[in-house]
Amino acid sequence: MRLATVEYEGRAVPVVERDGGLYRLDGPGGGTLGALVAAGPDALRAATDAAADRIHANRYLAPLRPGKIVAIGLNYLDHIREAGVEPPASPLVFAKFPSSVIGNGDAVVVDAELTDNVDWEVELGVVLGRRLRNADKDEAMAAIAGYTVANDVSARDLQFADGQWVRGKSLDTFCPLGPVLVTPDEVADPQALALRTRVNGETVQDSSTAEMVFGIAELLSYCSRAFTLEPGDLVLTGTPWGCGAFMDPPRRLAPGDVLETEVEGIGVLVNPVVGTEARPGRP
Repeated sequence: MRLATVEYEGRAVPVVERDGGLYRLDGPGGGTLGALVAAGPDALRAATDAAADRIHANRYLAPLRPGKIVAIGLNYLDHIREAGVEPPASPLVFAKFPSSVIGNGDAVVVDAELTDNVDWEVELGVVLGRRLRNADKDEAMAAIAGYTVANDVSARDLQFADGQWVRGKSLDTFCPLGPVLVTPDEVADPQALALRTRVNGETVQDSSTAEMVFGIAELLSYCSRAFTLEPGDLVLTGTPWGCGAFMDPPRRLAPGDVLETEVEGIGVLVNPVVGTEARPGRP
């Protein structure tokens, strides 16, 4: 199934893509896609089976607002080579704040008073559909509700100056997600998906999830040994080579740029880049 949250008649509405159309999902928690995911696979399946109201959406929003965002650093062999570092002995875990989430078409805002070195990172996002604690690899894979495209936008100057990554990764608008959430039955092998980033039409990242140091099952199992993963939580699984900070000369995002991040079989997430002066409601 391909699930999404769309703007329809001024509201955020969860939908399923079917037969070339969008059909409204209804369910617990006000019928949001996040609530349906949190309600479990049976509730999500029942809502999808019952969807009959075809609608025409204005635009795609972020599929859901995760309860927490768990991110993994240095998890692609080609990215490790370009960074000139040793592969980590175990997954490098950090967090992004859910307030950083935006959807397809929303703008990444670069606040020049905070940062002048903003970078892109295409990632495969994994959304949990079941509670996970002390799970083995098989249990971990069975707990996945779906996959989405993510862009782990990063303020490199803040990230490296702070000595830990949360602030530089969590600025408002720094976690584009979407355009859809694709259920596992639609993904034959999540460890063999092409993923790409284009900036102003130029391809800057082009790799495969086969380059992961730690696969999805191992990441989820590892995290679940330390803390509980809840339905609706999002795990970002790392980015491949091609980040601007490691180019020669280095590159950075600027207002006027357009980001396209893509994962095979899921879709393309498009986000313009603006300065704070373009942010709605700014005094």
